[in-house]
Amino acid sequence: MPPRDTSSPEAVQALHKDEQFDMRFPSYVGFWKRSVPGLDEEPRFDMYDEPHRKRKQQILQDHPDIETLYGYDTNTVWITLATVCVQMVLAYVFGRVLTDWNWTMVIVAYTIGGSISTQIGIIFHEFTHNLCAATTLQNRWVGNFANIPLVVPLAQSFRRYHLEHHTYQGVYGYDPDLPLEWEIRLIGNNPMRKFFWLIIYGVMYIGRGLAQQKQLSRWELINWAWTIACDVAVFKVCGARGMLYLVISVLLGFGLHPGAAHFIQEHYTFRDGQETYSYYGSGNTFWLNIGYHNEHHDFPLVPWTKLPEIKRMAPEYYDNLAFHTSWWAVLYMFVSSSLLAPQSRVVRTLDAHRYARKNLRVPTLGEAKQLAPEKSDFVARIRKAADISMEKARARSFVKAK
Repeated sequence: MPPRDTSSPEAVQALHKDEQFDMRFPSYVGFWKRSVPGLDEEPRFDMYDEPHRKRKQQILQDHPDIETLYGYDTNTVWITLATVCVQMVLAYVFGRVLTDWNWTMVIVAYTIGGSISTQIGIIFHEFTHNLCAATTLQNRWVGNFANIPLVVPLAQSFRRYHLEHHTYQGVYGYDPDLPLEWEIRLIGNNPMRKFFWLIIYGVMYIGRGLAQQKQLSRWELINWAWTIACDVAVFKVCGARGMLYLVISVLLGFGLHPGAAHFIQEHYTFRDGQETYSYYGSGNTFWLNIGYHNEHHDFPLVPWTKLPEIKRMAPEYYDNLAFHTSWWAVLYMFVSSSLLAPQSRVVRTLDAHRYARKNLRVPTLGEAKQLAPEKSDFVARIRKAADISMEKARARSFVKAK
């Protein structure tokens, strides 16, 4: 996937040989240009590590009080209880009472059930980072309980792969959030294929984890046993039709639904150099501030209720970043725009990620002031090198096409 001329450890070291500091400071926006469908065949390649760990260090130099926001919020436990109860009541109603209200069931499954299913996905996100309760064990069982209406065992696998996403953001072969190579080739930039790809995006998300062919962990096996037992109980109480309502809710919710649009909003590249995007819209009210994604990646130990406070405390680090205000617009742009496709991501090799993380440090406030005069010349050089790499990749694609 990454361009052959820049993916070796030697090439990484050669590019960074004169660097002591990560010159992306203070915003840690990259120097790359986004991948353009039709001109590029692959995601854009970056020679630096993921930006958020260093952004966190930089921000804390200016705003150390952000650490006071760390912790957990037990309100998420009560939201989980209410969410699961509402969805199970609806499953019983359509399974045992309104047994001939077919289209009503589908409509409710999309509007209410789909919204609940995606909210459960966000509860998974919270328990993954131990933000619901005091201990890891308590958080894991919050996840298992939230898993009941989703029918399939997702909670503990999501935890495993999502933590890997934070550790290896954009690292090809390690970040399970990246689309697989065959997805990029098959979907291409065809609007209809992109539309149907979004419909089955939830299934693809699971498939990427399975593609890594990792052995199930102990907690994943517990999640399987728990889910099977719950499914049997739900089937006996709500019947086959109640189970069908739950399945439809999951498929519609994690497909072409505003509550699932954050999967595209978060890391698909809408602007050169920026690989993570926040959403500041009304959907954050119901979907637990999942839109505050830059803030979350910078400070994953802050619960959802306090994420807006990060932006308020450090506005100079967030106000200049591109962001979204409509999840519907995100879905529409992705399908209709010729500049967006599954390849619209930035990737890095493990060597590039590790080298830049280890050797290019965050400057102190004093060092940043001293480096400011030479930063513009450095940025011009590194962007020129990135442009040359991009043109080489495009030339290879052109020759291959002929």
